Amino acid sequence: MKRLAILLALGTGACGLHPLYSGGTNSPVAATLAGVEVAPIEGKAGWLVSNALKDRLEAAGQDTPRYRLQVKLDDQIIGLALRRDNAVTRERRTLRARYQLIDVSAGKDSVVLDATAGSDAGIDVVSSEYATIAGENTALENLSKIVADQIVTRIAIYARAKDAR
Repeated sequence: MKRLAILLALGTGACGLHPLYSGGTNSPVAATLAGVEVAPIEGKAGWLVSNALKDRLEAAGQDTPRYRLQVKLDDQIIGLALRRDNAVTRERRTLRARYQLIDVSAGKDSVVLDATAGSDAGIDVVSSEYATIAGENTALENLSKIVADQIVTRIAIYARAKDAR
C-alpha cells in the first residue's frame, strides 16, 4: 500500500497540472483578481451576481483597479411539464452571462477576455404560489453564485496564462 501511495505521489508531478493559486495572496493570479472592478449590473439577478463576484474577487485589494468587468445577464424561467389541464408543474430557470474583462490601465480600454457563463436549475411548481416564488428566488441565488464562480475561474485562468508568457 505504501508503494502505491509513493508511486501515485511521484506520478502526479509529471502530469502537467499546476496549482492555479500557487503563491497564495502574493501570486500573480491573486493580484489580477484583486485588481478587477465589477461594473454595475442591471436587475435583481445583476445585484446578486455583482455581490457574488465582489466576494470572490476581493475587489478592495487595490486602490486603482487595472481591469473592469462588464457583465450582461439573461435570466429566463420556462415552464416544462404540463398536467392535463395545461397547468405547469415544473420550471427551468436559466441564468446566462456574457462578460468582458477590460484592461483600463494606462488609459487604454482594450478587451482582454470576452466569454460567457451560465447554468440552469429545475423548480417544482406546487399549489402554493408563495412556495413556487420562494423556489424561483432560491434558484436565482444559487445560479448567481455558480455563474460568479465560473467567471472568476475563467479570469484566474486568463491571469495564469498571461503570467506564463
